[in-house]
Amino acid sequence: MPQTGNLPAHAPDLTLGHHILAWAERFIVQPDGERAGSPWRFTEEQKHFIKWLYALKPDGSWVYNEATLRRAKGFGKTPLLAALAIIEFIGPCRFTGVVKLAKDGTKIPVGKHVHLPLVQLAATSLDQTAQTMDMIRGMLSESPAEREYDLDISKTMIQFKGNRPGKITPVTSSTRGNEGARPTFVVCDETHHWVHSNSGPIFHQTLQRNTNKTLSQGSRSVQTTNAYDPNEDSVAQRTHEAVLNGHPLILYDCREAEPNIDLKDPDRVRAGLVEAYGDSWWAPVDQLVSVIVYSDNPAHDYRFYLNNIAESAAGWMSKAEWDACFSDADPIKPGDQITCGFDGSLFGDATGLVGCRLRDGRLFTLGVWEKPDHAGPDWEVDVLAVEAVIQHAFATYDVVWMYADPPYWQEAIGRWSLAYGDDRVFEYWTSKPSRMVHALERFRTAVTTGDLSHEDPGTLTRHVLNAVSREIPQGVLIRKDSPKSKRKIDLAVCAVLAFEARADAIADGRLTKKRRRVIGFG
Repeated sequence: MPQTGNLPAHAPDLTLGHHILAWAERFIVQPDGERAGSPWRFTEEQKHFIKWLYALKPDGSWVYNEATLRRAKGFGKTPLLAALAIIEFIGPCRFTGVVKLAKDGTKIPVGKHVHLPLVQLAATSLDQTAQTMDMIRGMLSESPAEREYDLDISKTMIQFKGNRPGKITPVTSSTRGNEGARPTFVVCDETHHWVHSNSGPIFHQTLQRNTNKTLSQGSRSVQTTNAYDPNEDSVAQRTHEAVLNGHPLILYDCREAEPNIDLKDPDRVRAGLVEAYGDSWWAPVDQLVSVIVYSDNPAHDYRFYLNNIAESAAGWMSKAEWDACFSDADPIKPGDQITCGFDGSLFGDATGLVGCRLRDGRLFTLGVWEKPDHAGPDWEVDVLAVEAVIQHAFATYDVVWMYADPPYWQEAIGRWSLAYGDDRVFEYWTSKPSRMVHALERFRTAVTTGDLSHEDPGTLTRHVLNAVSREIPQGVLIRKDSPKSKRKIDLAVCAVLAFEARADAIADGRLTKKRRRVIGFG
């Protein structure tokens, strides 16, 4: 499909975009990759968006008072946001009233910097702003801009050295003093996550009131979003609905695949991805085709990769996908090199230990303790039985790496580390979302590509299939279907930790390194 937003296909008659693009590609650098440190370059689609974002009416005011960039996951929204934040901080982003003529007759309005720039990176949590701030720091560190504008670049703020006022700073819905601030530019990141449960809509209204106070001076906001879930009433949804209802002052850039394509048809999926990603040449289209075709979460794929609005599907793993990973050939044997994943509770939730063979990613259950249906409220996990299974695992197999979630078991994990080696037993806090999102994504990809297998069609399979997806700003986590649900998922967490431990053990060279097993607590 062509552009489905309201971004015009032609170039604007008057825009600061030409001056801004020339400035940015002179002063900003590529923050990472093979071209790190070289001058920053926009794609043609990014340039077109910027030209319209900075389009001017004949009287010199903005054509649009705010903008939304709704694009597929991996399009490059974060780098573009970072570049815009820098432009609004030190670039020629306000009209001087002077218009020059290029040799080809193009009218090129001349811009100037904001005298007192206050650029806010807004999100519902600080973690959500970190990626954009890191990108900004990378674009400015050792750049011509850092030298020319005498910048002080810290982890949490970009400002000028000396006493000159102005800064780029993160703000969240919990930040005190949001009401009454006078930002000159606001970046609203991932607004499909700005929902009622995290006060996203109220926060957005506050930010709008703040920028509206200085609209005449050019203050505005820009949102980025993936396609939203229409059941969540997010800020992204509200903005899109305003555009659909004819709001004339919101610029809305959106490219998406043809709706409702057959996700099991590789050719249709490929065509949809090519359309959705436009000129994002770095998008891994071939890999994404395989991920989508073998996935059983169509709403996730439609929204994040094809940029189509769809209701979320709850299931994390389909039965067909997981059953395809089952194998009873070549079973785990004593002495095999394995890694372990441990997730423990004491009362309501289950406690489990899952192993993963190092050489081929074969998962198996070492132990599980679940509250029986007939048990009363005083039921507790048999701690001594758990200790015995841990000891048996280290005595029977060559355990090269173990990840254990610490809550309720931190003291025990410390003892296991002393007994079996602090280079083999490690804490792994599953409550840290960024790290867990990556582990879950690695596990999910291995299932779809056949890079792991399992030999437990019973409890492990039940726990994996019980898990449902939970979207957060950093990605996808798993959870029970409700907080008080009896449908446990603890062995699924154990399996993810064991598989993550395998990846780290192999990276550490332990696939070929033979280790002496330590038996017992000594």
